[in-house]
Amino acid sequence: MQITEHIASLSEEGRLLAAAAEQAGPGASVPTCPGWQIRHLLRHTGMVHRWAAAFVTEGHTAYHPDGGEPDLDGAELLAWFREGHSHLVRSLGEAPADLECWAFLPAPSPLAFWSRRQLNETTVHRVDAESALGGPLTPVPATRAVDGIDELLTGFHARPKSRVRSDKPRTLRVRAVDTAATWTVRISEDPPQTVRTAGEESAEHADCELSGTAEGLYLALWNRLPLTAVTLRGDRAVARLWTDNSAVTW
Repeated sequence: MQITEHIASLSEEGRLLAAAAEQAGPGASVPTCPGWQIRHLLRHTGMVHRWAAAFVTEGHTAYHPDGGEPDLDGAELLAWFREGHSHLVRSLGEAPADLECWAFLPAPSPLAFWSRRQLNETTVHRVDAESALGGPLTPVPATRAVDGIDELLTGFHARPKSRVRSDKPRTLRVRAVDTAATWTVRISEDPPQTVRTAGEESAEHADCELSGTAEGLYLALWNRLPLTAVTLRGDRAVARLWTDNSAVTW
């Protein structure tokens, strides 16, 4: 996906998140984030938006701490979230293509990294906000879902911080049936190694395969949908290894 597409989609995802949060109310429980209410979701996501925007606008070339979550609630909190989201979208849209700043995953450029990262951050939390309403979720287009799976598997879980480990080497295959994308995730005592293929069947044996639409896989791998939302073949323990250990930390 292009940077401009990421930014446009980020703008829409933030709008949807705020609308769902407003409809649900600050005290509504968020089923996809046990223990959280909508107020916690808005404080967290709004903080992340401002944190990310600071790298883009201030050009920090090393890690810079966030400003913390505000002691706001109700209409004030919602307005604060919307203001921060708009500032992030505007900052990314106005940033130069040769922007230099810190990033924590491989990307073609810092601007490409922050546009993609904040789109996926906001999409997942938009799903959280909509889950509080108990109705249908706004669809995630397949191309965006594939991009989000790429970021998760080849970015986040390639880092030393990944807790998806196994004393016995295991292989998990992830196959998006509505696209040509397939990922083979090799799990061992080291960080997972993921290889993406397009179209062709992998000759490598997989202990477990998760298949489904790109959207279903994206949300299941982010633990926003249960594994029953996709098709599981093979050793269920390998899939549980993912669900029990894949929560992302910075």
